[in-house]
Amino acid sequence: MQPLIHPQHVQRDFLKYTAQQIKLDLQKNHPEILEQFKSDANDRAYNFWKRRALSIELRIDKVFQQKLDYINWNPVKAGFCKLPEEYKYSSALFYHTGIDNWGFLTHHLD
Repeated sequence: MQPLIHPQHVQRDFLKYTAQQIKLDLQKNHPEILEQFKSDANDRAYNFWKRRALSIELRIDKVFQQKLDYINWNPVKAGFCKLPEEYKYSSALFYHTGIDNWGFLTHHLD
């Protein structure tokens, strides 16, 4: 019998792994930026993620699309661009035109 995999454990492991990778990259390439993530917490030196981050399961295409739209429109609302596909660090261009400037994007429905 396989052990149960709980979503909160997947999220915990994802956040831990990505935080470690961010820290290693900043230590190597941008040590001056790393100091901005210094933490006063007793259990960590740096904090890259919000404590108790809200996790929303994206099991339904409609919910996924809603969240993707929200993320893609954030740079527009912040005044960085006029359309989501104009923002350099967004996947919006890929979803709008199919152009993958990053070389690794796949459509969430594929």
